[in-house]
Amino acid sequence: MKPIWIVDDDQSIRFVLEKALLRDNLPTRSFTNARDVLTALADDEDRGPQVLVSDIRMPGGSGLDLLEKVKTKLPGLPVIIMTAYSDLDSAVSAFQGGAFEYLPKPFDLPKAVELIRRAVEESQREEVAEERISDAPEMLGQAPAMQDVFRAIGRLSQSNVTVMITGESGSGKELVAKALHKHSSRANGPFVAINTAAIPKDLLESELFGHERGAFTGAQTMRRGRFEQADGGTLFLDEIGDMPFDLQTRLLRVLSDGHFYRVGGHGAVKTNVRVIAATHQNLEQRVKDGGFREDLFHRLNVIRLRLPALRERREDIPALTRHFLKQSAAQLGVEPKRISEAALAWLGDFSFPGNVRQLENICHWLTVMAPAQLIEPKDLPPEVEVSPDGVRPVAADANRASVTEQAAPSGSADAPTKSGATHGADESSALTGGVVSGTELRSGAVSARQSPAVNWELGLDADAHALLATDRCDVWDELTRRFESRLILAALASTRGRRIEAAQKLGIGRNTITRKIQELGLE
Repeated sequence: MKPIWIVDDDQSIRFVLEKALLRDNLPTRSFTNARDVLTALADDEDRGPQVLVSDIRMPGGSGLDLLEKVKTKLPGLPVIIMTAYSDLDSAVSAFQGGAFEYLPKPFDLPKAVELIRRAVEESQREEVAEERISDAPEMLGQAPAMQDVFRAIGRLSQSNVTVMITGESGSGKELVAKALHKHSSRANGPFVAINTAAIPKDLLESELFGHERGAFTGAQTMRRGRFEQADGGTLFLDEIGDMPFDLQTRLLRVLSDGHFYRVGGHGAVKTNVRVIAATHQNLEQRVKDGGFREDLFHRLNVIRLRLPALRERREDIPALTRHFLKQSAAQLGVEPKRISEAALAWLGDFSFPGNVRQLENICHWLTVMAPAQLIEPKDLPPEVEVSPDGVRPVAADANRASVTEQAAPSGSADAPTKSGATHGADESSALTGGVVSGTELRSGAVSARQSPAVNWELGLDADAHALLATDRCDVWDELTRRFESRLILAALASTRGRRIEAAQKLGIGRNTITRKIQELGLE
């Protein structure tokens, strides 16, 4: 992690903060004036601070001037302004310049450390987002429909025009938005994405526009919204068709003149953002039905880019499958699995209602569940219903039937219904971690009700013995990481990538599963 830069001409303030942060394993670097900070940034901008904590009144330049100059070089850097109570008005005005928070003097040391920790987390989140953009692979696709998309991205590379991406859920609209950003003149700015359908209406306004301290119950600090976070870059509004009608009016105002007000705020905030919107809905019909503002529709629909469904580009399925299998193996730290031509032909005939996202989830499932290194048609998950000749492979049918037969007796509380038997089998097999083979299931060696506990025990025991036989000293951490990774991937596969449903199945919160996905590199 990069160090926390502390700027203050008072040696005692620097000393106290340095010692407190070092106790929390947070590295520091101290400066006595703003001039030295700017010199250090000019010498090595790539190794700049994780967070900047600066006093307002210093010889050689004020903290507000330093804030303005640093934000020009590093727009995503969280800056905390330290101020005496008499400087409070100046500190509040610093928010207009993009300060993360202010720290009044004299300050409570534990609260100061906690504030700096929050700023570090914010900085790391933005770094992760930037890394995803820079490390994102080029989009795959040889199909004519995808070549049209690539040509459109190329034509739009030198333009800041608003783009509307349409396509079915799971077709890769966010990937197109990232490509538009990556190949634009704003590539060095932030890319910020928000799914307007995934955030409750009462919170969406604050997420988009931010809020002032005390704007509502629980608003203990000022918070920048997504529009401010994306300043100088691109804001991706996914599922724009689900935005509440009253918020559509506020969005129209921002698109018109670039000004908005934070929730509870009285001063207009100016932002320079390119907006890319996406939807799977028919917005023209939504306008006719009165659910979407016509003026906002025309404001967003400057350039429309339609993304084809996966069934419209079947020739891309083999390349995408191999890519996702390698990606999933890298995430789990295992050898990539190969897939036979017969299995690829079967996948090529599947309709993929969940599009590319569903194919990615299937590849995650296969990485965890397929018993051999070569994936055959019998290894494909039960959700893939159609083979090239219209008949399911016998092994796969036997697999499903065996699990159903091994379930609880008819009439018991645990007995699956006729319609729910398949789902129960899928969920049970997904939770095993892929230790018991399809042959064992078909032979009835392990019942559906017993398999999760037995399989977890066998799998963890084998992993533990293999790791303990090495010289590694992090066996506990590694086993925990593998366990959590497999469990989360299995849950996501069973819900086709829907995180909230996966979290509910696992009995954890939405924020917890999101954090775990980031920590384990499962994005």
